Amino acid sequence: MKILVVSNLYPPYAIGGYEERCRQITDALRARGHEVRVLTSTHQVGAEAFEGHVHRRLRIHGFFGHPWLGVRRLYGLEAHNHAVLRAELADFAPDIVHVWNLGGLSKALMLTFQDCGRPVVYDVSDHWIARSLRADVWLRWWNGDAGGAGAKLVRGLLRATGLAERVRWRAPFAPWAGLKFERIYFCSDALKQITVRAGWPVAHAAVIYCGVETARFARREANPRCTRLLFVGRLHADKDPLTAVRALARCVRDGRTDLTLDLYGRGDDAYVAELRAEAAAGGVAERVTLKTAPAEEMRRIYAQYDALLFTSAWEEPFALTPLEAMAARVPVISTLAGGSRELVRDGENALGFTAGDDAELARQIARLAGDPVLRTALAETAEREVVARYDLAAITWQIEDFLREGAS
Repeated sequence: MKILVVSNLYPPYAIGGYEERCRQITDALRARGHEVRVLTSTHQVGAEAFEGHVHRRLRIHGFFGHPWLGVRRLYGLEAHNHAVLRAELADFAPDIVHVWNLGGLSKALMLTFQDCGRPVVYDVSDHWIARSLRADVWLRWWNGDAGGAGAKLVRGLLRATGLAERVRWRAPFAPWAGLKFERIYFCSDALKQITVRAGWPVAHAAVIYCGVETARFARREANPRCTRLLFVGRLHADKDPLTAVRALARCVRDGRTDLTLDLYGRGDDAYVAELRAEAAAGGVAERVTLKTAPAEEMRRIYAQYDALLFTSAWEEPFALTPLEAMAARVPVISTLAGGSRELVRDGENALGFTAGDDAELARQIARLAGDPVLRTALAETAEREVVARYDLAAITWQIEDFLREGAS
């Protein structure tokens, strides 16, 4: 197949797992013989850049430090992005268009996708449809959801004079109901249901989970200890490492004086200061260490720990961190929010706890630390499942099949 991938960001100019996952799937599809071109933004590049199969040409609006524009200036950005997309479609002539994250890009690009005469598949692994689509400045203005009485008058004049149709030709707009997702998959049923409840017509969508390259993770060797606790993720309130620190303090007060907690991640200075203050207040400042490591090194680091504490407190679509720990044969204690409910089965492949409840997390840490048979069983079951169901190769096959069905 000839596949045109469209994504707001693409490595190395990326901020998170969505973009890295896009690159991994793209590389895997290319390795399987498909011809893939990536159309992405000029973020951190500035001018248009052509890097082999990666074309950095689209312009970001508002996100990732880019300025927010008024409607008059935004018209130029919208027209540019649509012209670029049409040119890429004409030049590459793909069999199918594979759309990833449109956060910060013109959501009205969806209208050009719909009109391009080629099948389109959406990969959705964050809330850009559920929470951001109706916030698109261009579409909001034309749908009368922004701008007040003055904007209403201008829209009326543009329509009365026929200028609106000239604008629409260069920078399309349409009622919200005109946006369609005929072929789409989500990374979890939780994210799919959030998007359905937000009013978008995606009840028919498939679910294809995120995957990890399981063979690249070092495996934790069986040992009798359970003392080294691990947190991996952004140091931010939505990831809630504070609950991990508070749970550690509870465990130490209850006599588990052999426990330590390493936090791998970055955060703003204010939140990091809050973490340090919480550790000091709980009497565990010397037991809590903040660290960072690149992704490649983390594949070796997981195996050095005895348990992963996944404390995310928001409706996270489907986190990779627990999968990575499971691939490394490290027992996981996880919240049951968002997509994690579809992964974690308490007492079978991990332990679960209520987000934000440090007392319950402390009890689960004690449960794990006090039961070596449970630790072994959890680690073995989780590793077996992640290799069978969530290995990147298996996930890529599912995505490839979904694209083939769409292109046929």
